[in-house]
Amino acid sequence: MIVLGLTGSIGMGKSTTAQMFADAGALVWNADAAVHDLYAVGGAAVGPVGEAFPGVVVAGAVDRARLAEALGRDEDAFRRLERIVHPLVAQGRADDLAAAEARGVALAVLDIPLLFETGGDAAVDAVVVVTADPEVQSARVLARPGMTRERLDAILARQTPDAEKRRRADFLVDTGRGLEAARDQVRQIVGTVLDPSWTPPRQG
Repeated sequence: MIVLGLTGSIGMGKSTTAQMFADAGALVWNADAAVHDLYAVGGAAVGPVGEAFPGVVVAGAVDRARLAEALGRDEDAFRRLERIVHPLVAQGRADDLAAAEARGVALAVLDIPLLFETGGDAAVDAVVVVTADPEVQSARVLARPGMTRERLDAILARQTPDAEKRRRADFLVDTGRGLEAARDQVRQIVGTVLDPSWTPPRQG
């Protein structure tokens, strides 16, 4: 089974691109969805997050608004949260990939926003970076309800810069040229990596 890491900064069109890979027959594993499940009632992160951040668990689930407030008060809070959540996400990902391989899945795509930041690029066969011009990115993000330039800048400050992501990518999908062009790029990537003669550039 070929495993691709899919990443991209906010506003680049990563979710749309992930759906294109699914439409092309890939199994897509979504890191944000995995975290959502961990925070839900019965999720493995509810207990430890509640202990680390008193008051953020409501009705048996992590309240994201309260958690965001707690994170905003404490510089070290993000790192403490990551130490709890990242190992749980990694274990869930490993279990899901093992199950997919057992089912005979040929191509799995890991949709991970912080792929480079968490070192996830070391555990895939190749990395696909979704990109677009900065002007396109800003226009998309600032059109979202409640988004401000200051909030966008704060988010970007926690992410690996797009230029660095592009430099470290094995494949690029440029969504700034329209959906059909992006879909063609996805089809080309799928065809390339599923070719028996293709050699993965990374140790998967």
